[in-house]
Amino acid sequence: MSTPVADTVQHATATPEKEQPYAALGLKPDEYEQIKQILGRRPTSGELAMYSVMWSEHCSYKSSKIYLRRFGQKVSEEMKSRLMVGMGQNAGVVDVGEGWAVTFKVESHNHPSYIEPFQGAATGVGGIVRDIISMGARPVAVMDQLRFGAMDHPDTPRVVHGVTSGISFYANCLGLPNIGGETVFDAVYQGNPLVNALAVGVMRHEDIKLANATGAGNKVVLFGARTGGDGIGGASILASDTFADGGPTKRPAVQVGDPFAEKVLIECCLELYAGELVEAIQDLGAAGISCATSELAANGGSGMRVDLENVLLRDPSLTPEEILMSESQERMMAIVAPEKLDAFLAVTAKWDVETSVLGEVTGDGRLQIFWHGEQIVDVDPSTVAVDGPVYERPVAYPTWIDALQLDSAAALPRTDDPAVLKDQFVELLGSANLSDTSWVTNQYDYYVMGNTALSFPDDAGMIRVDEESGLGFAIATDCNGRYCQLDPYAGAQLALAEAYRNVAVTGAVPTAVTDCLNFGSPENPEVMWQFGQAVDGLADACLELGVPVTGGNVSFYNQTGDTPIFPTPVVGVLGIINDVARRIPSGWQDAGENIYLLGITSTELSGSAWAGTVHGHLGGRPPAVDLAAERRLAELIQAASQQELVSSAHDLSSGGLGQALAEAVMRFGVGARVWLREIMERDGVDAATALFSESTGRVIVSVPREEDVKFRGLCEGRGYPVLRIGVTDPAADGDEPALEVQDVFTLTVPELRAISQATLPAAFGATVAEPVG
Repeated sequence: MSTPVADTVQHATATPEKEQPYAALGLKPDEYEQIKQILGRRPTSGELAMYSVMWSEHCSYKSSKIYLRRFGQKVSEEMKSRLMVGMGQNAGVVDVGEGWAVTFKVESHNHPSYIEPFQGAATGVGGIVRDIISMGARPVAVMDQLRFGAMDHPDTPRVVHGVTSGISFYANCLGLPNIGGETVFDAVYQGNPLVNALAVGVMRHEDIKLANATGAGNKVVLFGARTGGDGIGGASILASDTFADGGPTKRPAVQVGDPFAEKVLIECCLELYAGELVEAIQDLGAAGISCATSELAANGGSGMRVDLENVLLRDPSLTPEEILMSESQERMMAIVAPEKLDAFLAVTAKWDVETSVLGEVTGDGRLQIFWHGEQIVDVDPSTVAVDGPVYERPVAYPTWIDALQLDSAAALPRTDDPAVLKDQFVELLGSANLSDTSWVTNQYDYYVMGNTALSFPDDAGMIRVDEESGLGFAIATDCNGRYCQLDPYAGAQLALAEAYRNVAVTGAVPTAVTDCLNFGSPENPEVMWQFGQAVDGLADACLELGVPVTGGNVSFYNQTGDTPIFPTPVVGVLGIINDVARRIPSGWQDAGENIYLLGITSTELSGSAWAGTVHGHLGGRPPAVDLAAERRLAELIQAASQQELVSSAHDLSSGGLGQALAEAVMRFGVGARVWLREIMERDGVDAATALFSESTGRVIVSVPREEDVKFRGLCEGRGYPVLRIGVTDPAADGDEPALEVQDVFTLTVPELRAISQATLPAAFGATVAEPVG
């Protein structure tokens, strides 16, 4: 890209005929013409580099913007009540009470994690953590949402080992607990795994920072790691394109991470905030310096002058264009008042963080970048960062979806033979997506920092915010891509409902949402239909549940050749709990308690784990979701938690009642005796449906005998269906505790664990010992 003569603004004006490699940088011919119209000339090489990364799908959201506006249009006063910072900043911020605020966000690092799984996943964690730091918060936890190809495919171990070790390496080195997430295996993700990372941070209300450059004369300072040649074109070329059938290439576009540098950067930033030494701050993630300079200037409605030769380099051979596009990790950009610059530099020197003053904020509304005195960029920053192309992509109703929805799982054979039901239960318990995930989670430290109240394998992760009051938050993330393939509108609502329910069963109050929308190519009209349906479903459901979307991420081009992944809108829900000492675990710890099923079981097996695992079937319509009932259920559990009426609560989702019972028994090794007869009679379902249906709005709770009357009264008073389906059972002398489903099967806790814990180690090697808490 470099030219014998520096490609200055003056040179660009004088050489309009010069051919430029815009297509190789991911720009379409009409986009290149649009840039020329904006500038009134051809762009310089530096400007072309900036526009190519900032107008990429990954950075500009050009295909999704018109849909994402629906989140802002469908908002009630209730949804605004705790929202302190919404969409458009590095991460959303929610008021959790007592002067505390929590910031959280989920983002994708999908394509890099296929090419270079270790670094792709590690730098995904690093990037989302820097978003949290840039809001003024101390990061306190991470989570990950992983989708891999088929467990038995020869390439899957490469990706699984790389991704899980990359996440654990980076987060463990940062000293951040990993408190939850998802691990899913499906052949549809074979050539395009999904690696979504969520981070959450805590701060006082007054400490919130926004990424706006204002105040002419304020200094523009780059600090952190040096800029290298890694990650060049990551956003424009790697994240905004599909993989060809030939498999992974584009390796240099993957960034390389150093968690120890980031740990120092976290502490350095927090000291800068504490000393009130920065006016604004922006992390350098996708698009690097191009992004940080243009976004800071555009957000602040100001201008900026930068001398690019002041950037500290790892590789002195980098051209100015490469410096602008590099996505080297562990870098931040700050706006610093001149009178505070010496104090700022003293803090970065104390932490041994390399720092360079690149330029200053101006009042002229232009972003001007110089290279050894010659001007190589002169643009209106909003044309780079804000007013990029907005596409209304063609939308088409999928040709195949009607036939898929007509192929209902209701037609699959269901049995009441106890031996067959036992075999199916065991097959589900040991299946790739329902088996024990300790192989993954034991690589993560989930107790570090000492504030983890709940983690794997509970339904949500929970962190204590304030030691004195016990104030805390819970987070769960969910998405069932099989449901979304059948019906993306309903599938997105089901993802939200499940995450909402998972937070509710811990005793927390669901409060806010972040999402990571993973889809195929936006140039495929059927994918755009799926995307629009999912966004509408999510926006409508958030409005009904009263929880705002605070921010998130769109990841397009997740496909191999012409085959897109299932629509996978991962939804994260954050809930507030006044005292983590009142948290509810997902399994019972005492014998002699009553087990209740809240909610109604319908014949809803389409898209279920039972249909997929036992019958290799995907078709029909996913379970119906009743959002008003989900809300009533959450309020019921909240009331039961406050009155301390329940000792455990576990949501029913993938695998249905059978899977939930197995997990609740295995959680603390206390057995249960359960009967299906009343469910079958009240709800008019057969035994297979009672065990394996995935009807929504259902939770199992255990209730101490002395609270039984109060608990039943609470359910009746709130009009929520409740049925006693069993008791927690002490093991008889010399016997192992067991799960007994009367008249169907009995399996001891050691047998259940042996089935559940064998699957991932058989595919990927031995499970590491559990981290010491």
